[in-house]
Amino acid sequence: MKPDFAKGSSLLPTVVQDEATKEVLMVAWMNEESFYKTVETGETWFWSRSRQELWHKGGTSGHVQRVVRMKLDCDGDTLLVLVKPEGPACHTGANSCFFNDIE
Repeated sequence: MKPDFAKGSSLLPTVVQDEATKEVLMVAWMNEESFYKTVETGETWFWSRSRQELWHKGGTSGHVQRVVRMKLDCDGDTLLVLVKPEGPACHTGANSCFFNDIE
């Protein structure tokens, strides 16, 4: 099964999870081009809504995410990408972007 980019939004919310630990590392957006670049290269690519451009996770930092498996939700409009991370996922240097507790 592949996402239907013609259905609804052309951007899919994408949850990135560490394949070994199951920790959620980050959430980003994929468009059709970033989805196929991810499939072709075996590393994560996303669409930056703020910069309006593709970005390769680890392209600058070297902290790439090697794709182990990709799954679609039951509606085909949200992706789960299981990865082997090579370094922290967060631009702050944290392993995961989810480190802020709600008080």
